[in-house]
Amino acid sequence: MTADVWLPIPPDEIEGLPDGPDYLFWDGGDDGEQEFPGDPADCAFYVVPYMRPAALVVRPMPLMRSVRVVQTLSAGTDNVEPGLEHLPAGVRLCNARGVHEPSTAELALTLVLASLRGIPGFVRAQDRGAWQGGSFHPALADKSVLIVGYGAIGAAIEDRLAPFELARVARVARSGRTTARGLVHPLTDLPSLLPHADVVILSTPLTPSTRGLVDAGFLARMKDGALLVNVARGPVVDTGALLAELEKGRITAALDVTDPEPLPAGHPLWHAPGVLISPHVGGPTSAFRPRAERLLVRQLTRFANREPLANVVLTTGAAGEGTAGAVNA
Repeated sequence: MTADVWLPIPPDEIEGLPDGPDYLFWDGGDDGEQEFPGDPADCAFYVVPYMRPAALVVRPMPLMRSVRVVQTLSAGTDNVEPGLEHLPAGVRLCNARGVHEPSTAELALTLVLASLRGIPGFVRAQDRGAWQGGSFHPALADKSVLIVGYGAIGAAIEDRLAPFELARVARVARSGRTTARGLVHPLTDLPSLLPHADVVILSTPLTPSTRGLVDAGFLARMKDGALLVNVARGPVVDTGALLAELEKGRITAALDVTDPEPLPAGHPLWHAPGVLISPHVGGPTSAFRPRAERLLVRQLTRFANREPLANVVLTTGAAGEGTAGAVNA
């Protein structure tokens, strides 16, 4: 049987791929109807197309009877998890840890600074040719920041916050631990941490335990005037509950991800007071392609040499059920 590798990047554009497998290009196509490049049953290593809908990336998975590895090019794996139930036992699901941390952390810092310093208002004033000065805006200096989701991206965000003379950084993950930077609190500590944070940054993966994590109770515990920044996944936040708080003017928000997404025209989030929205651009930057290619070369070399893979977040068990989760929240 042929050992095919499906790549969403043309294989002749990736330097250093190991010899042996047949490399086939498939990114689903802009309309989602691109024909499969070969028989999915012969695919041993499936690299999931980047920034494509879940329905598209899952489409070949029920036919992948010989697949051994599913590799995403995103930090999160929630878009492919619906297809895991169709796969045989022992398939390793790997994420793109090491690819997106700098870009996503840069955007998180951009959203924080732009929101606090009133940049959206200045841009609108510039469009009108109006000099909008004479008012004070919050500084990031001396603020308390809470990072919810302290994996690789959360740590990268803190790295970039370090020069800004913060009063305090608190960290939260699925389970508590101690790092070189200090204590990481478990999720159960959130209620006691939220009232003290001026800025709350969400960088957690979307899992059953984090879906709807930012609900009415979470938002009610945030201090008056606090800023919520979401560079995680839209469904981590209850949109209705967030809108209610924004309409009160009690908190503000900067969102790179929304629920629903894409955010449709006319949705009330577009015009809610105190909200800055970017269209899910945390990952797609100039840093993505070279980092993604390096990851694929490393992973495929390990695969060809029968060496342990990096970034394994789950291995399918009986009936495709996950047997080993390893995503840092």
